[in-house]
Amino acid sequence: MRTASAGALRFSGTLEIFPTGKMSSHTAMRISPARLATFRREAVVKVLTYGTFDLLHIGHLNLLERLKALGDELYVAVSTDEFNHQKGKRCVVSFEDRIRLVSALRCVTGVLPENSWDQKPHDIRRLGIDVLGMGGDWVGKFDAMKAHCKVVYLPRTEGISTTFLRETIMERGTSMVALKAAEARVDHN
Repeated sequence: MRTASAGALRFSGTLEIFPTGKMSSHTAMRISPARLATFRREAVVKVLTYGTFDLLHIGHLNLLERLKALGDELYVAVSTDEFNHQKGKRCVVSFEDRIRLVSALRCVTGVLPENSWDQKPHDIRRLGIDVLGMGGDWVGKFDAMKAHCKVVYLPRTEGISTTFLRETIMERGTSMVALKAAEARVDHN
């Protein structure tokens, strides 16, 4: 049996598909609406989010898994080091490592670089995005994207953030340096 891709579509009680392959143009398949339902491919819901994802932690994973649950595919735009510099952020983990870490997560379909604030509408159109999802700390900031897709803001995981991790590491690091210095003084006496 020869198959051909669908060419022109016309509705009149039944669907007529006019193939574009080697079959003659007067050859048509007639498909009833009930039968068409069995051929219809379910629409894939695509979700997109943006973030720095420095010091990847359980809060990031929780957010990404909840975003993935909103659709079939999750795309993550990871802020480049240059863009973070423009935003006044300084990352501990390099862009290359952050993008590798995010892309290794099972819930992530694909990753792309975030280079600027204004790339979002272009990314949404280019990828065919249905839902833009962001963390609850961004509520209202991306409402302008509602002209392009659905926008959702999901709550953060309580008790964890990159800022919290950075401060904890600095406190412990400072404590450890002070402890090592005190031990060194004791050893010399």
